[in-house]
Amino acid sequence: MNIFFSGSIRGGRDDVDLYADLIGLLEQHGTVLTEHVGTEDVEAKEREAGLSDGDIHDQDVAWLRRADVVVAEVTTPSLGVGYELGRAVAWEKPVLGLYRPESEHELSAMVRGNDAVDVVEYETPAGVEPTLEAFLRAHR
Repeated sequence: MNIFFSGSIRGGRDDVDLYADLIGLLEQHGTVLTEHVGTEDVEAKEREAGLSDGDIHDQDVAWLRRADVVVAEVTTPSLGVGYELGRAVAWEKPVLGLYRPESEHELSAMVRGNDAVDVVEYETPAGVEPTLEAFLRAHR
């Protein structure tokens, strides 16, 4: 199973360790195409590799096309995550949005109000693990 994990990069990296934990859980069920989202220095690595914004866009869209499912951590508002979710919904990919309600950020109505996005509120990666497993099992 190819899994596209989406999380904020340029919108804020406060949750990078959380992303890494979620990616670790997802890797037990398939290949996470976007494991770099959970690395601390992702932007520096992209610069070192000489990737332009266009390169990053094209690479991410190609991974999104290959994905069987999309799991997005949507607590930190991000234009990129929203763009990826919109594309995934348009391509009829199964989408799971993970949101921590104790956050200072209120979840966008464009995500919570979209019937094509399953939004799950959670507190910790361990607490959401059964939900991740059920989502992935349902879309094998």
